Amino acid sequence: MTASDHLPDDGTPPPVRAAFDTVTWKEIAYLLSNLPLSLIGFVYTAAMVSMAGGLSVTAIGLPLFAGGLFLSRQLGRLERARARLLLGVRVDEPTPMPGPRRAGGFFPWLWASLKDPVAWRAVLFELVRLPWAVLTFGVALTGLFVLWPVLPWVARGLANVDRAMARGLLSPSDELERRIAELESDRGVVVDTAAADLRRIERDLHDGAQARLVALAMGLGLAKEKLLEDPEGAASMVDEAHGEVKLALQELRDLARGIHPAVLTDRGLDAALSSVASRCLVPVKVSVDLPARPAEAIEGIAYFVVSELLQNVSKHAGAQARGASVEVWRSDRRLLIRVSDDGRGGADARAGSGLAGLGERLGAVDGVLVVDSPAGAGTTVTAELPWRGRGAS
Repeated sequence: MTASDHLPDDGTPPPVRAAFDTVTWKEIAYLLSNLPLSLIGFVYTAAMVSMAGGLSVTAIGLPLFAGGLFLSRQLGRLERARARLLLGVRVDEPTPMPGPRRAGGFFPWLWASLKDPVAWRAVLFELVRLPWAVLTFGVALTGLFVLWPVLPWVARGLANVDRAMARGLLSPSDELERRIAELESDRGVVVDTAAADLRRIERDLHDGAQARLVALAMGLGLAKEKLLEDPEGAASMVDEAHGEVKLALQELRDLARGIHPAVLTDRGLDAALSSVASRCLVPVKVSVDLPARPAEAIEGIAYFVVSELLQNVSKHAGAQARGASVEVWRSDRRLLIRVSDDGRGGADARAGSGLAGLGERLGAVDGVLVVDSPAGAGTTVTAELPWRGRGAS
């Protein structure tokens, strides 16, 4: 992990560093690259605005203007990537402009392109950047030869202005844009999760129940051939096939329980979570206090969350865990879940574990996952889901 990975994303300027570390050199590279890129952006933007503005009275003027604004969007995308690479500023990508077909025709698309706030903010960014780029280039270049003892401080101050400018002019235009970008990212997580679940089900069927059923069919075929010649041997093979049938049925039940257990559909979360808790390697106390059953999708996600967390208790809590608890309740418009154990603790959702994947799944449906797991003091995981009642749209 490089030093740039520790840069904050909430708009707080990074701390001043006296050493010429990786962060400082990246900031200097950003300041030196400001001038050539700003010259290109300024010349293109000024030429596009003047040319398209002058031709706007003709038939090709407005479409040309729309195309120019689209390219301005791409310049903004390039600047976001440069800021992300060199300054550690992660600015959300705005929603892509729909094409003429999705926009409902050429003229609706043309009008939406001409009033695109993201493109106009990119135009403003390119126009106001040139004087600042000249200043930062001159100061950074001079500092490399004359002011190098204080250059880290100077570079940090100038880079902080660039960070603020990138966040202010290149971020999505409003809260709705940000929300759309979040939902598009969440949709990708949902699609990837569904694909992974389908692959898991296919693998379990192929390697488990399907293999047993194939062996069962072969065994019954051999028993049929021996039925007249060796009745005792055939009876023994039928007994073995009967055992294989039981195992295959158990594997199919386990697979179905992992997808959506029948007890959840028939009796709700309380009974389903009690069933999951009974299979945990440590004693689990279950408390479900809900005024009504939530929507089926929310209920299924809540069941999956508790199942995953109790599996983590069985696998990672270790012999130190003497017990665990599951609490489910409703608070206003949220469904809250808390799973606690008194094991060894030390769980970290940021370490790429299953907790990270669980957090992504919850985030895809507007949920939240919070992990509190001090070493040696047990683990408490709290999950929040939006509450939707049965029959709600």
